[in-house]
Amino acid sequence: MTTRQASELTIGQTFETVVVEDLKRTQIVQYAGASGDYNPLHTDEIYTTKIAGYPSVFAHGMLTMGLTGQAIAGLVGTEGLLRFGVRFTAQVWPGDTLTVRSSVVRIADDQHGPVAEFSLSTVNAEGKEVMSGYAHARLAG
Repeated sequence: MTTRQASELTIGQTFETVVVEDLKRTQIVQYAGASGDYNPLHTDEIYTTKIAGYPSVFAHGMLTMGLTGQAIAGLVGTEGLLRFGVRFTAQVWPGDTLTVRSSVVRIADDQHGPVAEFSLSTVNAEGKEVMSGYAHARLAG
């Protein structure tokens, strides 16, 4: 997608994007391989349940961040993305479906043109927030 036009956005406007449906353990293990993060909390069911005391393995926070990043990049284009930051608020489990809610909180001009600021909230199918954050994106005039 190309950079979004400033005239296409209004303050308070919210976009929802489903970024994964029924997250599979295989996807979590594939992410471990791609990232090199083989922490047993993400890959070893016996370790995670018997030693660490969690109900199951869970997704890497950076997997959730990457999925959220795809949603914002799909909304504003990769070339316009200026800042992107998050805070992890809950685990993401196998079987979860994640939806990213991107809300326009501000549109302002700087010396290079309009910039949109978004608040981000990634939630599971039960509506529980698993990650919050923000993004700033350069818009086309």
